[in-house]
Amino acid sequence: MVSMSIIKTVCVYCGSGPGTNPRFTEGAKAFGKALAENNVRLVYGGGSLGLMGAVATSVLDHGGTVTGIIPDFLRLRENALTRVQEMIVTPDMHERKRLMFERSDAFVALPGGVGTLEELVEQMTWKQLGRHAKPVLLANIDNFWEPLFSLLSHMRQTEFIRAGLSIDILKADRVEEILPKLKAAAAQVAESDKQLAPEMARKL
Repeated sequence: MVSMSIIKTVCVYCGSGPGTNPRFTEGAKAFGKALAENNVRLVYGGGSLGLMGAVATSVLDHGGTVTGIIPDFLRLRENALTRVQEMIVTPDMHERKRLMFERSDAFVALPGGVGTLEELVEQMTWKQLGRHAKPVLLANIDNFWEPLFSLLSHMRQTEFIRAGLSIDILKADRVEEILPKLKAAAAQVAESDKQLAPEMARKL
């Protein structure tokens, strides 16, 4: 068996708009370039607009590979990116999220809105419940995710996140830290945990 600590695919959750801060788009482009240069395939939501479009276009422009996974009803609204090597159209959001999970070795959240938060929190929840051991990282570009970190610490203080229950979430303040942090985290995961993952994915 190939060592699973090698990260071959990264799922990126991010906004279908650009946001107000030009650093968000710069960060998305820089991360796309890093994925391509490290031969890591991007798995993402398939759109051509906003940060989604920026990260995917940057991977492609730098010779990398991209899998877009988009539900049928969003194909027109989010302008599916036609240049990607692989585009999977799903009947609904649930199937989109399941395939994004199954095809990815790690998850990165760039800045985004409610949809980005929902996908990110789902991975955090599944991880907390022991359903997967894949690294989850917040790309904290210009401190975008600080309010979420504050909320998590508030949940811990009020004991909705119980003492001794780790919320195992990585944080990178700079784009160049993202892949090294993901690789280090993946390397720490025991092989036995990783071997459970495909079977676990089926049970989700």
